[in-house]
Amino acid sequence: FGDSPLKALVDGFDKWKFVDVKDVLFVDLLTSLFQMTWRPQYRSSKFRHVFGKPATKENCYDGVPITRSVHDNHLCAANPRFIAVITECAGGGAFLVLSISHTGKVDPHHPRVSGHRGNVLDVKWNPFNDFCIASCSEDATVKVWEIPKHGVLKNITVPWKELQGHSRRVGLIEWHPTANNVLFSTGYDYQVMVWNLDAPEQVIKNPVRSISVHPDMVLSMSFNMDGSRLATSCKDKKIRIFDPRTGALLQEANCKSHKASKVLYLGNLKMLLSTGNSRWNHRQIALWDQEDLSQPLLQEDLDGSSGVLFPFYDPDTHMLYVAGKGDGNIRYYEISSEKPYIHFLTEYRSHLPQKGMGIMPKRGLDVYSCEVFRFYRLVTIKSLIEPLSMIVPRRSESYQEDIYPMTAGCEPAMSAAEWMSGMDKGQSHFLTSLCRCRSAVTNGRDVMLCSPPKTENELRQVFYKQQEEIRRLREMLSQREVRIKQLELEIKNVKNSQSSH
Repeated sequence: FGDSPLKALVDGFDKWKFVDVKDVLFVDLLTSLFQMTWRPQYRSSKFRHVFGKPATKENCYDGVPITRSVHDNHLCAANPRFIAVITECAGGGAFLVLSISHTGKVDPHHPRVSGHRGNVLDVKWNPFNDFCIASCSEDATVKVWEIPKHGVLKNITVPWKELQGHSRRVGLIEWHPTANNVLFSTGYDYQVMVWNLDAPEQVIKNPVRSISVHPDMVLSMSFNMDGSRLATSCKDKKIRIFDPRTGALLQEANCKSHKASKVLYLGNLKMLLSTGNSRWNHRQIALWDQEDLSQPLLQEDLDGSSGVLFPFYDPDTHMLYVAGKGDGNIRYYEISSEKPYIHFLTEYRSHLPQKGMGIMPKRGLDVYSCEVFRFYRLVTIKSLIEPLSMIVPRRSESYQEDIYPMTAGCEPAMSAAEWMSGMDKGQSHFLTSLCRCRSAVTNGRDVMLCSPPKTENELRQVFYKQQEEIRRLREMLSQREVRIKQLELEIKNVKNSQSSH
């Protein structure tokens, strides 16, 4: 309170004599005022007011027979052109590949990718090829598929590559983040296998490397930024860090107060995040120093629910999203490299529970609506795939450069052979705005891949969207022209000042 009379009242608190209830209430009021004065200030952040905006019914994917598998995977994958989701089917395993613009009611007889003899357990798009997707199955194989540019118009049963090496069902696959055509798989035989898809044969039976140090099933895999380290979480609740080329075990966490189920590298922050359970079986997140897994830097209990927590991290905004399987909540945080490390922002809540979810790469977002992340929630009780956009509220509709730094590109940093030989390179990057202009997409959708409108109303909606995109592009062009004129004037002024000297 400074030197105000109120401070003197508080300083003489021990000499006060209470006469009745009113005096006690007055002291309570003064105490509350004092506590409010010394309350720590809010942390400044441009992402404090990020909110989740679910898609309208017509922009969802309705009537999708989502798999009833209890496997704790995302069960869905997305890129700027397609969305893939594992489906329920009789006799073998299959998944749907839909054009990202193919919203609304999905035909129950829509063609599928159906070459597996057992249930499909995981699907992942190639980060460097939007027309290439890998899948793994209970039939102990991994298959890599080429998707036609116009989409799946008939059932696809013959893969581009078939990987045969696991002795039991394969539950998880991951693409290398910087090397082209390098795929990792792990299954119920406790092996992590490394595959080089540049091999000439169509059926590859020998992996480049087989890592066999896990005593139980691997639950998740995560690479660091340049792909030189691989972190895994295992059913024995331990976190391990490997050299993915040699398979050498570099570190192992053995923290009894945190039983990890999922692990995730946090970009270039040199930290790992794991989700799991505490010793009291509360859902929990833990933060680790990637150089020292002896004890977590931070542990935080979330709730007492039983569903698995899926972590997602955006290295461009340093935002962490934690989504619970079996509930409709998504908590999001901002991560910093200094204590207290994790800063809670807010929580998206829905009464519709999610079974799994896919995420859109940054290059597929709608930058003009300030979208910084997009989920595709699998809602089994409605047979629905619901896009959920995370929006930074801004008044201007122009491109916001401060929330879209250089992001991971769609070009590989090196070939599979270069990576196998020991080379490490960081991800290729580009500006999101440049990618948007170059690929001419409409609200994150490629115009060339849009299926033809079936009704007059659909045709009208496409027309309005294209008109809006043209307006936005014109606005951005006029801003660039103004900026060019400013720079030309500055150059002219510099030349004039130099000539005068």
